Amino acid sequence: MKKTRMFPFERNRYFYGKLLTVRDFESEQKYFNDKRRLLNRLLFGSGVVAGMQVVPVDDKTITVEMGVALDYLGREIVISSPVTLKLSMIEGFTNNEYKKNVYLYAAYDEKGREPVHSVGNSSVRGEEVNEYNRYLESYRLFVKEEPPAPASFEHAGLLEDIVTLYQDSHVRVTQRMPKYANPGDVVDVVLIVEKTLQTPRVSLAFDYSAEGFDPLGKDGSSVRFLEPGDSQETEYRHSYSVKVQDKAGTVGKLTLRPEALELFIGDNRIPIDHTVTHGVDIIEQPVAERVLKDWYERPLDQAVEGYADQHVCLAKIGLLQLGPTYMIEQVERVPFGEYIPNASLMQRITLNGRSSSLNRFYAEAKAYDLSYGSTPELDVVYHPERNAFDFKLGIPKPQAIHDEIATGMLEVPLEKNAKTGLRLFSRGQRNFVTEEIAHGLGTGHVTIVVGLEETPKADAAVGSDGERVYYGAVDVFKDTEYEAELPGVSFGTLVYPDKGTFRIGMKLKDTAEISSLRVRWWAFKKLHDGVESSIPADIAEAIAFSQAAASEEK
Repeated sequence: MKKTRMFPFERNRYFYGKLLTVRDFESEQKYFNDKRRLLNRLLFGSGVVAGMQVVPVDDKTITVEMGVALDYLGREIVISSPVTLKLSMIEGFTNNEYKKNVYLYAAYDEKGREPVHSVGNSSVRGEEVNEYNRYLESYRLFVKEEPPAPASFEHAGLLEDIVTLYQDSHVRVTQRMPKYANPGDVVDVVLIVEKTLQTPRVSLAFDYSAEGFDPLGKDGSSVRFLEPGDSQETEYRHSYSVKVQDKAGTVGKLTLRPEALELFIGDNRIPIDHTVTHGVDIIEQPVAERVLKDWYERPLDQAVEGYADQHVCLAKIGLLQLGPTYMIEQVERVPFGEYIPNASLMQRITLNGRSSSLNRFYAEAKAYDLSYGSTPELDVVYHPERNAFDFKLGIPKPQAIHDEIATGMLEVPLEKNAKTGLRLFSRGQRNFVTEEIAHGLGTGHVTIVVGLEETPKADAAVGSDGERVYYGAVDVFKDTEYEAELPGVSFGTLVYPDKGTFRIGMKLKDTAEISSLRVRWWAFKKLHDGVESSIPADIAEAIAFSQAAASEEK
């Protein structure tokens, strides 16, 4: 299509006896094609109209479904039947590196068809000449391995100020702000991290300085992004908000200096050697009116041909390297939002939205975990362009208890034998078995630990040792300062898992001077299989000690 400002549209004028030549027939087709494409370009824009879904068939093959799109010159791209291709066979795909993202594009393409003998040319040239009898308005699929520049899309320059913080063959970090803002507006700054699937975890932290803006949120002018450890995405978006100051007619600036910016890819810190600055025009005029003004006042040649080299991106395809080859891991359809909406549908959506959203606010909420014992956090961001509040609530995690513990104490009296003067269990026996004791942990298997409790004497000096509990063999402390005034007792336990009860069996190994035994028991029950026990260290040591002592006695 020729530049319309330099070449006005012409159409044939027919009259009886007019001699029609090739030029006349070509002009006839060109007139309608160019005018239709001009209107397509200016009224509808560019992008996918319907269909053209990209679907992975297997690890190396994709299918592009039937569909219609308009390119950036207003030409119709029609895929009339599904196309299945191996990715390696598509134009532009190279085999030098597989751990990457590739971008599948569709472009308008004309192809000659039906070659026929040209009588007129052969009479001039003196040899047989063939010419194509038809043009097939077709398409071309090809791959690019570099992502398009964020500002290369038509509407990006009208709506947003986009800066690049860092870019290499595997990672690109950009940041976006609205190009215009009104005083008092709260605007979102969007940080976008694009990466390949096999690129290590990305983290970013920086402090920004602002002129014409006030930071919002609990972090002030500090921004932190950390890629989730279990995620498998190729793009992440992190937003923070600033409030526009009442300085109409000025340019607000948000600056990121390299010394205040830390970018890590895996364990490697990436040096940033340039300053990044956003410029936002603070205006009194409504932002939508200003954007429309810029749109309608753009030069016609820019509107028609300013993006002639741009093509419609159908998919971003994430690849994983598998040894000497690759596999398709993800397919993101129309990754840059190049769609052409239906005008009547958009009108209905707009009307329904207006009738139902007047004087109504919307809320979006996200919750995230905080460590146990932290103070709950609440961060609220208001989006005036859609009457929406964004609530972010930090909730402390509950205390993790993976085992249940119960304890109790029972006192077993010892009777004095009138003949021998020795104190034994009732009926003069050295062995004693308690009644069933309910541990309170319900049915199921439990572990029981039993110990002897010694209380301090009433006349004990101030500052002396207080209450003691001995687990395992008491006689190991004999002839030490920790020797117990307790008889040697062997313990055994009998557990009834179906009842939730147990018995304690005791055996006196030597004589006893005291009138009763104070027996302290602990019951432990595992709640979740495969979770590390949370038994206190001192109790765990007592269990191990008692088990070792029991095996030694045997």
